[in-house]
Amino acid sequence: MPGRHDRHTPLALITGASGGIGYELARQFAEHGYDLVVNAEDERLETAAESLRATGAEVRAVRADLLTGEGVDTLLAALDGLTVDTAALNAGIGRGGAFVDTDPADDQAVIDLNVTATVRLAKPLLRAMVARGAGRLAFTSSVASTMPGPFQPVYNASKSFVQSFAEALREEVRDTGVTITSFLPAATETDFFRRAGMADDTRIGTMKKDDPAQVAEQAFKAIVKGEKKVVTGSLKAKAQGLAGKVVPEGVKAAAHRRLAEPGTGKKPERRE
Repeated sequence: MPGRHDRHTPLALITGASGGIGYELARQFAEHGYDLVVNAEDERLETAAESLRATGAEVRAVRADLLTGEGVDTLLAALDGLTVDTAALNAGIGRGGAFVDTDPADDQAVIDLNVTATVRLAKPLLRAMVARGAGRLAFTSSVASTMPGPFQPVYNASKSFVQSFAEALREEVRDTGVTITSFLPAATETDFFRRAGMADDTRIGTMKKDDPAQVAEQAFKAIVKGEKKVVTGSLKAKAQGLAGKVVPEGVKAAAHRRLAEPGTGKKPERRE
């Protein structure tokens, strides 16, 4: 995959790049001189890739469902022979509802994508970066990683895993020239809540959310600077991140319940 300028054009991999934070993050990289490999499982990926090519970037779109082992293998095969300078493992899903009521297959899907695929992709990417003595690996964590998640328990736990995983890897590679960044968005205006079945009947699904472009811009800056951990988005999101450090777990769990329990939704405030 030749660069748009020369063979030294850096290459970024972004998963979950067909929309939302992933697409906006890919756009940040493209506008700052990177070529791209973008991945998602849905048909919107090629449209997103075409839009990203308008920046002048070379963009390879790899449509593969990372929920499956075959999808992970497809993406890794597409990367064979390429030097990935920066990788942002962003793909993730959630599922709302009481744990006793949700489908076990949905719980497993959250684990398979948010945890298993993240680990499987991180290992070969990080191995190659450490061998070169250079590279940036980034993880989309979440403010949800800092709190128990009643009515979204597997998702919050999966993001706690991602956050712990990122921090452990950061310590392992601290003297190698490789940086590990985790960024923690709060509720963001993406397709996440619709796909999680939380868009209409939960408070968090109907409330005003952060702009994915703002989240991605802050995340991009943190990644290229090699920052360790950053809460991205609005001032409200950053306040949530600070509160997560000091508020007792039981209080955080009760607060999350008020946001995520089915039946708590309200119509969004009318904007004039």
